[in-house]
Amino acid sequence: MLTKIELRYLLALLCVPNLGDTSVKKLIHHTGSAEAVFKEKKSNLLKIDGISPFRLREFHPKILLGKSEDELAFIESNNISCLFFKDESYPRWLKQCLDAPVLIFTKGKFNLIDRPVVSIVGTRNATPHGIAACERFVSELAALNPVIVSGFAYGIDIIAHRAAMENGLQTIACLAHGLNRIYPGKHSRFVPRILEHGGLFTEFWSSDPFDRNNFLRRNRIIAGMSEATVVIESAEKGGSLVTADIANSYNRDVFAFPGRVSDVFSRGCNALVKTQQAHLIEGAADLVYMMGWELEKKKAIPHQTELFTSLTEEESKLLSLLKDSGKELLDSIAISSGLPIHRVSSLLLNLEMKGLVRPLPGKLFEVI
Repeated sequence: MLTKIELRYLLALLCVPNLGDTSVKKLIHHTGSAEAVFKEKKSNLLKIDGISPFRLREFHPKILLGKSEDELAFIESNNISCLFFKDESYPRWLKQCLDAPVLIFTKGKFNLIDRPVVSIVGTRNATPHGIAACERFVSELAALNPVIVSGFAYGIDIIAHRAAMENGLQTIACLAHGLNRIYPGKHSRFVPRILEHGGLFTEFWSSDPFDRNNFLRRNRIIAGMSEATVVIESAEKGGSLVTADIANSYNRDVFAFPGRVSDVFSRGCNALVKTQQAHLIEGAADLVYMMGWELEKKKAIPHQTELFTSLTEEESKLLSLLKDSGKELLDSIAISSGLPIHRVSSLLLNLEMKGLVRPLPGKLFEVI
């Protein structure tokens, strides 16, 4: 955890106009700390690979330390927490990205340790179909207790955040501005709940101008924080496709919900699948199977016999059907049980987490 003194020096280092996140990390890596950078001879800093005279052209310690004071005061007066890229508390998946922010400003109550992290993005012009798909998907994922990450924008983003909270899940809203404002303003009413069920993340200072390019920078945090990025709806162009592209560049798994070829806000998702930039999924069971998360959950279950007493009536019904038939298709299970497919998917996911059922290729399921 950063001390106040180290935070002051780090903020000052981040004020250097020509130094990006990668360069700042190099300087800290070679000297040991932000404070050490300021106490090192400039001639020695210039010996570091990638640190050119141009990068340090405006490296004036006294001026930079003065610039950091206002932001330091804002951080302290607003009880803002800072995640430093070298800290254990820094998001572990994001830490693997070379261009990840050196410092992330946060507010809220969140725990990213030992749980799946899923980013959900989509169009700001969500259709009723997309809204329903997003709500259903998050509900089906609830058995995994994942953290849901999104961008707090209109449309799919805010639907994902709300669905996470309604299902008792943590959610992280990645902002494209400092913590001195909330955009869009209409979403201010969701902030208190998000602070109780997750948090707000940003790399931007309170003094940073509100700029459209901030949204593109924000998207790399959304993509980098998670193991999987899911696109619900998207037109042929848009920020969601940029996020998917960044996630692919980080070698992360990308998934997309398909739609009719005539639907404007399905064209982006369909293109991702068609060009093999995303896996096609229809629900949480597909994501869980392709990520292999169910295997880890099964290992964590110590007493198989205790699980049978905690089954709901619907879970018992599906388990009985599978015992009688052996392997069964998802659609056939839905028909036999009289339950809608999205409900069956959710129930089967619960049974997987309890170590009673496992998915097979081709949307088949069987009792373990």
